[in-house]
Amino acid sequence: MATDTGDPLPRFPAGFLWGVSTSAHQIEGAAELRGPSVWDVFTAEPGRVKDGSTAAVACDHYHRYPEDVALLAGLGVNAYRFSVSWPRVASPGGLDFYDRLVDELCAAGVRPVPTLFHWDLPAGLDWLERDTAARFADHVTVVADRLGDRVTKWITLNEPAEHTLLGHALGAHAPGRRLLFDALPVAHHQLLAHGLAVRALRAAGARDIGIANSHGPTWPASADPDDVAAAGFYDTLLNRLFAEPVLLGAYPDGLGELMPGDVAADLRVIAEPLDWYGVNYYAPTRVGAPLGTRSEFGGLAIPAELPFSVREIGGRALTDFGWPVVPEGLTELLCGFRDRYGDRLPPIVITENGCSYEGLDDQERIAYLDAHLRALHAALEAGVDVRGYFVWSLLDNFEWAEGYARRFGLVHVDHDTLERTPKASYRWFRDVLRAQG
Repeated sequence: MATDTGDPLPRFPAGFLWGVSTSAHQIEGAAELRGPSVWDVFTAEPGRVKDGSTAAVACDHYHRYPEDVALLAGLGVNAYRFSVSWPRVASPGGLDFYDRLVDELCAAGVRPVPTLFHWDLPAGLDWLERDTAARFADHVTVVADRLGDRVTKWITLNEPAEHTLLGHALGAHAPGRRLLFDALPVAHHQLLAHGLAVRALRAAGARDIGIANSHGPTWPASADPDDVAAAGFYDTLLNRLFAEPVLLGAYPDGLGELMPGDVAADLRVIAEPLDWYGVNYYAPTRVGAPLGTRSEFGGLAIPAELPFSVREIGGRALTDFGWPVVPEGLTELLCGFRDRYGDRLPPIVITENGCSYEGLDDQERIAYLDAHLRALHAALEAGVDVRGYFVWSLLDNFEWAEGYARRFGLVHVDHDTLERTPKASYRWFRDVLRAQG
């Protein structure tokens, strides 16, 4: 991929939110200063993480946060999306760290945008249990009461679809369950937790609340009716299942009948109005009818017993993770959401977009981000109300079941010495932000 795209990036609207994203478990380290999460339990089991690593130290952001905030200030972003570790908040003095971090961000002129759950569920809690949603609302109240005098923009959950699919249906992520469709209560309880969190944040005075859901276009493998039907089912499962309860107050295609509890009452909570809707975008998915054998996507095994198979998207460059590079899929996704949900769709913020590539002179990442920002601007020109864009990620970090083998950062981290080195993409993004004013 070449980085000389010719014209400079088009101008984005005044007041556009420019940021980078991280998550607590992936960068903080200092595991001895917090309670265990399901990810600590998972990574302690042999064979769960490809390189056998853990996040006990990660990037040691807990101790090095002033250096990392200085990197944010040097980059020129006006917002930083991080996550608040529920196990740390539940530990003595745990909130003190986030007090210090938020103060440092505010002093640097960087707006703090906390995510209140990014997969690191405290060990001993279980999303199969309805009570976990209520426990989460209590956690949110504690955090908002402490940080709400300086934090105004909040994110409830990150990617409940992936946490459900990878952690509870396929067993590839913590807590490592392989429940397939019996994992649906996990989806419902996370969505309920989101709605209860919105209510808790409103009660604490918050007026700028969103969720970070992962979405991507679903492309049928062919025009064959079986492939089209399989793609439609996949789209319902990975896109509509997590968008429509929040945006429309209803589950799609009868899925509500499979959910536990008083679903109608729960949906009234889940559909609490949002100020904006967060979209994490990486790539489309090409889907066809079952093949009778397992399929694979980006190293993830898709069991043969599921009513769809994931196929390769040919003719595209691939990231080091094996994900296809399809920037126009972002335009397609956002315009499709506008057309599907109309005035029920609040303003959109791209809460994650990024790629895994090796090397300090990461020209492929520059080309990737440049192309996706142009695709985002095309959606703006098509009338989609987009208010912000966050790159994933600031730092090379602990990439879940991949360990330290994947590098998404604008800043290189030597995982032996923990030294930070800005990459070419860091300097490129800094220059983009300066040009945007």
